[in-house]
Amino acid sequence: MDVGIVRDFLTVLAGIATGIMSGAFGVGGAVISTPAIRALGCSAALAVGTTLPSILPGAVTGSWRYRQGELIQWKVVVFTAPAGIVAAVFGAWVSPRVPGDGHILMVFTALLLMWSAINMIRSVAPREPADAKTSLRSSQGFLATLTGVCAGGLSGLLGLGGGIIMVPLFRRWLGLPIKNAVATSLICVGCFAVPGTITHALEGGIDWRFALWLTVGVVVGAPFGSKTALKMSDKKLQRVFGLFLAAVAVVYGVGELLAL
Repeated sequence: MDVGIVRDFLTVLAGIATGIMSGAFGVGGAVISTPAIRALGCSAALAVGTTLPSILPGAVTGSWRYRQGELIQWKVVVFTAPAGIVAAVFGAWVSPRVPGDGHILMVFTALLLMWSAINMIRSVAPREPADAKTSLRSSQGFLATLTGVCAGGLSGLLGLGGGIIMVPLFRRWLGLPIKNAVATSLICVGCFAVPGTITHALEGGIDWRFALWLTVGVVVGAPFGSKTALKMSDKKLQRVFGLFLAAVAVVYGVGELLAL
């Protein structure tokens, strides 16, 4: 699509949808905004980095409603975020050097989405119950750090917010209830986006016009997403999250395979 007001308006709408999903599920750019801007004319190579600048403001506005009730597990953030930030820089550096002009990365993203969907739909039981009011044991601290490495690296590599990795792993490895996992993931997502954005910008991998209008939409949509999630039961939220990711993974993966 040609650059113009119509494309900018559609980009804002994509940003609103992205913000709603971000606030509700703790996910980032790849789920909605990356395929959306691809459809609007952004190249596969630029789409990976262009979603990242909108993630931090979306995470800030989306997490505002989670600040009460101790839903954000700050002790988990302390372990997860630093490891994820370092991994995000490395992933963003590797991203433009992967062959396939971005298409291979997009197919990989679709596979990750389906993996997350299967985990959510199957309602995998938490490994151990976690208590927000107690310190993490050393084993849990290690798993939180490992989660940060996985999610941060993929955030930089694929333009993800990292939530599609963190939410299932917070559930499986740390035993966090779904709403705590979503709220905690959202904070980490914002942390990961900063170094990834800087690295992609230095590599010339961001279309700033797309990024600006995406950000406008995300900031508007994120508070509505978190409000909706808080009204759902844990079981319903987990099922809706899984079904949504599965649907996106199929559409996303088929589209990129055809592009190859």
